[in-house]
Amino acid sequence: MCESCKLEDLLEYVKNYDEVYLEFLSRYDSGMISKKKVSESMKSEGMIRPENEIQAMIKNTNPAEITKKILFSKLDYISQFKVLKSPEPEMGMQVKDMGLDESITKYLTESGISQFYKFQEDAIQNIMYGEDIIIEAPTASGKTEAFMIPIVQKAVKKPQHGGIFSVFVYPTKSLSRDQLPKIQGIASVAGISVGIFDGDTSQVERRNMLDNPPDILVTNFDVLHYHMWHQTKLADIISTAEIMVVDEAHMYAGIFGSNVHYILKRLKRICRADLQFVAASATLSDASVFCEKLFGVKMGTVSGSGRKGETDFAILFPSLRTQRALMVNLTKQLTEKNHKTMVFSNSHINSELLAIQARKQKINIKVHRAGLLSNYRRSVEKEFKEDTLCAISCTPTLELGIDVGDVDGVISSPVPVNRLVQRIGRAARKGQRGFAFLVLGNDPISQYYKNHPDDYFDDSEKSYIDPKNPFVERLQVLAMACDKPISKHELKEHHHIIEQHLKEGNLVIQDNRITPNFEKIRELLNEYSIRGIGSSVNIFLNGKKMGDRVLPIALEELHKDAIYFLAGTRYVVREFDYPKKDYAKLQRVPADHPYYTRALTEEWPTIKTIYERRKAFGVEVAFCELHIEKKVYGYAVLELGQDITQGQKTLLDEPLTYDFVTKGIVFCAPQPVTEIQTAEDEEYVEASGYHATEHVLIEGSNMITGGVSQDLGGISMGSSGLIFIYDGAIGGSGASRALYDRFEKVLERSMRIVMECPCINESGCPRCTFSYRCGNNNEFLHKNSSLEILKRINAGEQTRIINPSEHDRPLV
Repeated sequence: MCESCKLEDLLEYVKNYDEVYLEFLSRYDSGMISKKKVSESMKSEGMIRPENEIQAMIKNTNPAEITKKILFSKLDYISQFKVLKSPEPEMGMQVKDMGLDESITKYLTESGISQFYKFQEDAIQNIMYGEDIIIEAPTASGKTEAFMIPIVQKAVKKPQHGGIFSVFVYPTKSLSRDQLPKIQGIASVAGISVGIFDGDTSQVERRNMLDNPPDILVTNFDVLHYHMWHQTKLADIISTAEIMVVDEAHMYAGIFGSNVHYILKRLKRICRADLQFVAASATLSDASVFCEKLFGVKMGTVSGSGRKGETDFAILFPSLRTQRALMVNLTKQLTEKNHKTMVFSNSHINSELLAIQARKQKINIKVHRAGLLSNYRRSVEKEFKEDTLCAISCTPTLELGIDVGDVDGVISSPVPVNRLVQRIGRAARKGQRGFAFLVLGNDPISQYYKNHPDDYFDDSEKSYIDPKNPFVERLQVLAMACDKPISKHELKEHHHIIEQHLKEGNLVIQDNRITPNFEKIRELLNEYSIRGIGSSVNIFLNGKKMGDRVLPIALEELHKDAIYFLAGTRYVVREFDYPKKDYAKLQRVPADHPYYTRALTEEWPTIKTIYERRKAFGVEVAFCELHIEKKVYGYAVLELGQDITQGQKTLLDEPLTYDFVTKGIVFCAPQPVTEIQTAEDEEYVEASGYHATEHVLIEGSNMITGGVSQDLGGISMGSSGLIFIYDGAIGGSGASRALYDRFEKVLERSMRIVMECPCINESGCPRCTFSYRCGNNNEFLHKNSSLEILKRINAGEQTRIINPSEHDRPLV
């Protein structure tokens, strides 16, 4: 478009802009271009928002000039705009009236705190009374003070405690070390000692701590798990603890949360006093339900908020560019005005790709994600805090309360609204104007939220764990026996697992107690990771270990000739040894290498046990235990900068195989009879309809089930209509259970996603039927067939689950 003469045209994208311009000139010479015609057409087709509708959103809010420029760019659809204004938090009692120790009152007063927020007052009183509670509040709102002050007060009242009084647990070492100075600040003034024990604690510090236990121990669940089952001196001094604090409790979902549930149970077994539990968390729609599952006790809830400045907030849908291109452009606009910016992606690869593209536009940006060395992540945090780094491309690791200093702008890919609130809560903490952008993507749920932005705010996250994961239970019961012998009258709920271990010789009966056979189980427990199940592939560069990746995802990311992303740099896998030695050797690729890879996979499901079955509309759906046989047989080569698409396929010399047991759902989709009757290739149309339906159900369910789609896999069976959706974690994570419980809503939304997508391609497009995780290169997809299937389901057509036939072709 030309702003001065108002000519505009819409042309097909090609990499060479000169070719596009020559095509434009040719069309102009032929009289095919007129003023403002394209913009009007784009408005009528819903590609961009009319100016009067944007003005109506703005009303009297007076957004910043940079925000106005973004809203009226004519490159993106503005789904929603509002200025977020935090209400003034409710105030509580004066510090001097709380009856705290004089040293604590003096410290708080000198720190500029003369009055508590009401939620802090309530939390302090509940903890003082010995209640098990959950403190829900945004990052930087005063949660730490809310649990620290009463615990220090209680510790002061027990000067002869003679051991660890309270254990503070954080999900990451970086967060615990970030919070340590704040904890020490409050504790030290009252004469309460604090120690931190993690993988970075030196041997000298460890010995001093074990000889002279601190009143408050800061640690993580990995440390607790290891030292309890090894019965070390640390496990002995922890046994005196009376209060257990779990900060960022919402992070303990999935497999990690299932393990944490058992570690808390084990801790209660070895502690001499009844443990009081305090959970601190970002806002969760089901905090009490989730935490009661996690801790195994009834818990009260205290909710609060903190002060912050106004934030311009917009939901943007990229009509004329990719999601990543829009996120990079927003980052560029903010950083050019010296606004410090955090850009959140939902996967490792997306955070890496965004940083690569941003650096090409001269943006001062670095990657911060799990899987990078802790020293590197700390250096990124330090540079950002000291204003030598303008932007961070990060994953959910920085949703946690790590202090990275002032943040002006937050850009996020779609996440459940409560996690978005956590992310954008980082902006404008110091009272300055903030900027927050939710950037929808080239995917089904984004297409839906573009048209229904209000539904986004209703779809709050449901955190999930599965304490009955059989693999977790099996290993954790062994660990319990190692912590402390099991008497015959306890742990009745694990009786069947204990009996199984006794038969296998993993546990033995001695002096009427059940004890571990250390010689047999030591290696098993040493290799077990509480953050995931299954063995890992070690990653090497020039002979040095750079990290690891858990199976089976490692097969998809580290097969020979795969492009692997690490800290903003791309590498090619030159050697992959599996299943004997389980390692991958990398070699760096040139910065201008224009491609990356995505694995091609096949999977075959077998139903082992059906736990529950019910009707969803007329469709029978079952929640069950599944055996999955997985095969990586090749990969597709894709061009950088492209969103979900199809690539050039290459087959591996030897397919990589892996099988595992997990949990999932299964149902039989109705036949798309009308589409089959008019089709030239009936089998293709039917199988492709089931495959497309499986894609839409997983991608479209994302926010209804609490953002779990990345934890789910799917298989559609070619001719039978069976569709399996399962937990990607070995043994099950609870994600598919969340889908099972809300299946009707997922079916209804999936139908609307396909129905409302304006694309006319037979196979659909990335905004309805495609999936970036598709193991079949987004082939065998049929949009109209899928729409008919979903309409029939929502209309109540009856189906029953059948057994797959030998001739079924599985599509993943």
